[in-house]
Amino acid sequence: MIEHKFPYESLIGGWYISEKVCDNIIEFFNTNKKNCAFVPRINFHNDKSDGSIDLDVKESLDMSIYKKNKFYPFYDYREQLQICLNNYLKKYSLSNLVEPFDINENYNIQYYKPNQGFKIWHCERTGSKEKQGAKRHLVFMTYLNDVDDGGTEFFHQKLTCPAKKGLTILWPVDWTHTHKGQISKTKEKYIVTGWYSYNE
Repeated sequence: MIEHKFPYESLIGGWYISEKVCDNIIEFFNTNKKNCAFVPRINFHNDKSDGSIDLDVKESLDMSIYKKNKFYPFYDYREQLQICLNNYLKKYSLSNLVEPFDINENYNIQYYKPNQGFKIWHCERTGSKEKQGAKRHLVFMTYLNDVDDGGTEFFHQKLTCPAKKGLTILWPVDWTHTHKGQISKTKEKYIVTGWYSYNE
């Protein structure tokens, strides 16, 4: 498995999975997208108490994948994702220091039309009030297609991860890895993303 080189101190690791797996996931998504939900982000960054929807925060079409789904095409994806995780744990051995963790939440296939994406700086630690989110440890994300102007910007690391087909990146969930999507004005974008969380 080919590694994408990030600076060691960034604590971001990246490896390429099979392009065929990416194609299979996109095909699965497009065949079943009638079951997807358009997911704008609820705006938690203002003083409104009504949970107002803010399309300036995030726009995407999301398909939730059950955490234990090992059927086509997710068996192959999870198998290759595990290799990426093993590589990450080898590179950053102290990331495995605390408690056992696994994919304990459903994860998502996300589709972005041109001009859509996660538009604001955020991290994946959702706070203590959301039980599952508070137990998150690492993020994973796989780019399913090439988008030359649609990568992911990391604020503190001052780097932009390119959206290269098959590139699977892992990083810590906390504020140290505040990030946002690059919004392509011309191209659609497909990703798989989710979290490794501490076991109950």
